[in-house]
Amino acid sequence: MGVQKVTGGEAYRAKLLTDDALDAAISAYLADPSKPVAVEVGKGSIDVAAAVMAHAYAVEVLAREGVTGPQQRNAVKTAVLLATV
Repeated sequence: MGVQKVTGGEAYRAKLLTDDALDAAISAYLADPSKPVAVEVGKGSIDVAAAVMAHAYAVEVLAREGVTGPQQRNAVKTAVLLATV
């Protein structure tokens, strides 16, 4: 049998990903998207930049002018929660 992959959302619901860790990763990414940011999830991790780049909606929101801070945070959060650990 292969290793079962979980998403960030599944890890969040299982309490393997905390609100504090998720918020810190989102803040760090938005402060400087060029710096590597990973959020630890159990024995694995999620590369925040890779999660954002793999999520078309997040890319579109972050590229749009006039987007509010909460909209940017929600787009990054959604990308991380949908990413595979």
